[in-house]
Amino acid sequence: MIVHFFVDDSSKKFTFNETIASFVSLLYDKKMMVKRFKTKLLEEAFEFIQKQDIKARKKILQNIRRAEQHSDSKFFKKLTSEIWKFRTLYSGIQYRLLAFWEKEDKIETFVFATHGIIKKTCRVDKKEIEKAANIRIEYLKNKKK
Repeated sequence: MIVHFFVDDSSKKFTFNETIASFVSLLYDKKMMVKRFKTKLLEEAFEFIQKQDIKARKKILQNIRRAEQHSDSKFFKKLTSEIWKFRTLYSGIQYRLLAFWEKEDKIETFVFATHGIIKKTCRVDKKEIEKAANIRIEYLKNKKK
């Protein structure tokens, strides 16, 4: 099972002043914003994000970052006792990444995104939730080995 760490792959070039301003902002964010968890993308979730156009991809990754820092159901919401969803609405399209929590030790907590869907109905399909739950079970089995 391949795991991809969340990385923002911005292709924008910055001027010197924009770079300094971004760096200062980043330092401020690092001091003031504590991540509640770190996100890891499993292979299927990574591939789903890669298939989206660049603007949608950036919005999805931006919302993952927001969910890591803020407890807001607009970005990250519980579906079942074990499965959660990252939520992104961009250009009228509802993107969902299904995920589960994994606390490996007392210091770090991870959320594993299992796979992504484009939502077409009011609720996430039960098949998709079951798929995420099965991936979670398989991950936990392999972790114990």
